[in-house]
Amino acid sequence: MAWYRETLKADWSTPNDVKAQFSSASILRDGRVVFNIAGNKYRLVVWINYAYRVVYIRFIGTHTQYDEIDAQTI
Repeated sequence: MAWYRETLKADWSTPNDVKAQFSSASILRDGRVVFNIAGNKYRLVVWINYAYRVVYIRFIGTHTQYDEIDAQTI
């Protein structure tokens, strides 16, 4: 998975760092970020702790499944 390999190498300290690497990422509040992955077939929601450089995967699913969740609270 390309996203995973890129994220392992990343050193994001701000949401702007994420956008610089993944311009299509949607930056939400409180460290949440939504990525389109696998050729835009799936959505990936993560919570990033920028201070510790840790990325927590909160959701992976199709666009239809994504529409059924609240990315801010999942």
